[in-house]
Amino acid sequence: MSAPGTRTVVPSAGGADPAGALAFFAPCPRGLEPALQAELQSLGACALRAAGGGVAFEADLAVAYRVNLHSRVASRVLMRVGGRRYRDDDDLYRLAASLEWERTIDRRETLRVDVTAIRSPLRSLNFATLRVKDGIVDRLRDATGERPSIDTRHPGTRVFAFLEDREATLYLDLSGEPLFKRGWRSGAEDKGEAPLKENLAAGLLALAGWTPELALYDPFCGSGTIVIEAAQIAAGIAPGLSRSFGFERLPGFDAALWNGMRAQAVRQAQAGAARLGGVRIAASDLDREAIAQVRRNAQRAGLPEGAIVLRQADAARCEPPFDAPGLIVTNPPYGERVQFDAPLRRRDSDPTAAQRAFGARLRERFAGWSAWILSSDRALPGQLGLREKRKVPLFNGPLECRLFAFDLGAPTPRRAAGGDPAGDPAPG
Repeated sequence: MSAPGTRTVVPSAGGADPAGALAFFAPCPRGLEPALQAELQSLGACALRAAGGGVAFEADLAVAYRVNLHSRVASRVLMRVGGRRYRDDDDLYRLAASLEWERTIDRRETLRVDVTAIRSPLRSLNFATLRVKDGIVDRLRDATGERPSIDTRHPGTRVFAFLEDREATLYLDLSGEPLFKRGWRSGAEDKGEAPLKENLAAGLLALAGWTPELALYDPFCGSGTIVIEAAQIAAGIAPGLSRSFGFERLPGFDAALWNGMRAQAVRQAQAGAARLGGVRIAASDLDREAIAQVRRNAQRAGLPEGAIVLRQADAARCEPPFDAPGLIVTNPPYGERVQFDAPLRRRDSDPTAAQRAFGARLRERFAGWSAWILSSDRALPGQLGLREKRKVPLFNGPLECRLFAFDLGAPTPRRAAGGDPAGDPAPG
C-alpha cells in the first residue's frame, strides 16, 4: 500500500501529477477484494493490487470521479498524499508537516483525521492521530496564516493515516460519506436491526454471478437492500447519483469534468425504466412494515413502481415468484422475523427450527434454483438440511460470516396455476 520516501500528489484539472497517474486505495468489506478489483478495472483504473480489505490502483482524476460515482463495492476512494518510514510519533508529525496540504485541503473546511494500524510499534493510536493532525494544521497555519477547525462528526475533509510496522502512508478521502451510503435510505426507518450495507449487498450479487438476465429472489428482504441494488444495476442507475462527494470541496475540483460525467449518468438513469421491462426481481418478508419500507426505499432509489415484485410471506411458506428458476440471494436474520405464521409473532421461537423449515421449503419448492445465503452461523448448512457447493468468507462489519452457495436440484413441473406465487399480497 505504500512506498519508501515521501511524495506529494496534488489533483489538477488534467487529472495527473508530473510523475504520472495518481495513486489511490479503495477499501471494501473483507472478502470482496476480487469483486472490487474487477469493478475498478471496468471503470478504467490500472496497476491494480488487491490487499486485505481493499484494492490499490492508479488512475487520473476522471477515473477517480467515475469510481466514486459508479462503484458499488468500494467503501471509499482514498488518494495517496505521501508516505515514509517511521519509528515514533514525531516521525508521523514530520511526515504530515512536510506535505503540501495547502494545495489539497481548503483551510476553510473542517478536518478529521483517522488512523488505522497493522503491527504498529506505537503505544497509542489516539496520540498518533493527534500528531498527524498537528502536523497538518501546523503546515496549513504556516503556509496560509489560518488553521482548519476540527470536526469529528461532520467534517468537510478527512485524512486517513495507515500505519504498518515501519511504514506510514497518508491518504486524502475523496468520498466524504462512505460510498455505501447511496442517498436513498431513510435513517429514521433503520433504527432497529442494522441493515445490510449496500456495498456488501452488491458484493453478494457479484459473487453469486447474478446478471439482469437471471431471476432473483430474496425471501428475507428486510429493507430491500439486495433487491434494490439489483434493480439499480439492471436499470443502469449509478449508485452515487443521489449524493455528494468529498472531492467537490477540495482545491483543484474540476467542476466541468464532474458535471459532464454526472449529466451522462442522469441520462443513463432516465433511460433505465425501459431496461427493466424483462427483468425478474422479487422480494418477500414476514414483516408487513418491511414490505412497505422496501417500496419507499425503491422509490427514493429512482426505481419505477413494479420494478421489484413484493409480497408479504413467511419464508417457510414462500413459493418461487417466477416460472423459470433463478438465484436466491439473501441474508436471513434470527429471531422475530424468522417465523412460521405471521400472526403469531412469537419472540421465543427457535431460530434453528425456523431454518429447518426454510430449508425444507427450498428443497420442496425451489428445485432448479441456486441459493446464496449469508450467515455468521457456520452450522447453517446443517440447519437447512443442505450441502453447500461453495462457501466464501466475508465480513459484515466486524462480524465474520460465510456466503454459502447451494444447488437445489433439478427442476420439477410447477404446481397447478391459480395460487399466489409468493405468499399473501402485501398492502398497497
